[in-house]
Amino acid sequence: MSDAGSQRLSRSWSREVAAAVLRRSGARIGLVWVTLLVVVATFAPFIANTHPLYMVVEGRASSPALANLQALDWVWLAGFVLGVLALLLKGKVWLRLAGWLAGVGIAAAVAYSSVSPPLLTVYEQYREMERDGRIETIVRAPIPYSAKDYLRDYGDTGMEPPVAGNERHHWFGTEENGADVASRMIHAARIALGIGFIATGIALLIGTLIGGLMGYFSGVIDIIGMRLVEIFEAIPTLFLLLTFVAFFGRSIYMMMVIIGITSWSGYARYVRAEFLKLREQDFVQAAVACGLPLPSILFRHMLPNGMAPLLVAASFGVASAILAEATLSFLGLGLVDDPSWGQLLNQAVQSSSFNWWLAVFPGGAIFCTVFAYNLIGEALRDAVDPHTQRRMDS
Repeated sequence: MSDAGSQRLSRSWSREVAAAVLRRSGARIGLVWVTLLVVVATFAPFIANTHPLYMVVEGRASSPALANLQALDWVWLAGFVLGVLALLLKGKVWLRLAGWLAGVGIAAAVAYSSVSPPLLTVYEQYREMERDGRIETIVRAPIPYSAKDYLRDYGDTGMEPPVAGNERHHWFGTEENGADVASRMIHAARIALGIGFIATGIALLIGTLIGGLMGYFSGVIDIIGMRLVEIFEAIPTLFLLLTFVAFFGRSIYMMMVIIGITSWSGYARYVRAEFLKLREQDFVQAAVACGLPLPSILFRHMLPNGMAPLLVAASFGVASAILAEATLSFLGLGLVDDPSWGQLLNQAVQSSSFNWWLAVFPGGAIFCTVFAYNLIGEALRDAVDPHTQRRMDS
């Protein structure tokens, strides 16, 4: 088959899978929720922020929200814009993905080398200026509280239920330090998405490399690889995370790496099984006979034909990574000051009374996110299974 014919076949298969996934109402609900999370995480500084979006003081206009954006905020914005462009552009999926990754990498390098927001953040100044009447015009975010704004200028802050009836309006209540729960949940969406996608990406990369070599060469390499897979499958991820946190402190990047390194074995099994089947196919034998280099045979010709099980496993893997981080935070061993859904959930049972709003809202976000990824995974599994497709068509 010619290259043009194989590309048309690949495009038609990917479109059929996408159409089959979108036909399922559960997958549509899951995609809507994940898309909403991505939008909320990207524009979190403009949705929940104590810094005004726009204000005029003594005739001078400024945007404190823009001036106080961190380098990570700019990276999220650049990644979102580049992601939209990658979806709109035509071309091979892997080329668009590679272009997006390269663009995000360049944006991160530029942002961390050039962005220098104020080191000291004083949230109280805007409320004091407003009380003194110095602000002529002000436009606040929909939730006028930052995730780390503990409202210490009020003096009576602490845990408050939603819409407690005082001068401050907290739609989801406040946590133990007085910070707004809705704001912390919005900013915590970044932690959930980041740890899910990056940890799964690390696991996918390692699993694909090792599984591909095991399936293509078999023999001694397969035996050694399978023993390695069994060793990593026997490692309890949660207890390993607890050990590293105890010795090296709390770091979101360390969590991502550990979850990724301990989760690759399942992907390696999938790739191995697919490559054992594909290596006997005529197109692979033809590629070998033509003398193509090994990376081209493995990742250009074989891997695209064995991606279906990986896509399904990856969707479940993202959900598992989010649960692992939430579990660690719930146990009080997650991030220290950065917001996390599990951290908020932990505060629901810390005091003598049960703080229901700290259980319902963060717990509901964790449930909805994991459930959404599971719905997408189920739809993908049904879409790539020819037996399921035949049953649905009949």
